[in-house]
Amino acid sequence: MSLTARHLEAEGIPTLIIGSARDIVDEIAVPRFAFTDLPLGNPVGPSGDAEQQRRILTAALRFAEAAVLPQSSVVIPVEWTGPQDWRETYMSLDDTEALAAAGAERRANQAAKKT
Repeated sequence: MSLTARHLEAEGIPTLIIGSARDIVDEIAVPRFAFTDLPLGNPVGPSGDAEQQRRILTAALRFAEAAVLPQSSVVIPVEWTGPQDWRETYMSLDDTEALAAAGAERRANQAAKKT
């Protein structure tokens, strides 16, 4: 997404990235970045929480409208409304047998679709 934003900006199309992977997005140096300290894949909050999503999007768009310097960024103060142990459990591999079984099932389903 970050590289696409840089390409679009080079073509004169303004972009705004809302994301949670600050280190990655900062490295790519996008023109406008609104950071939310939320789990990866959920930069505007958990699915179904339309009010939080609206607040984050509104704040991000206000920032984008006011940002005049290249590589501008803002931290949108927001709290995760889902399970509060997300930092501790992110990328947890406690149940490797279940993950292996899910992977085997997915591969079997994909193979069945090909035939």
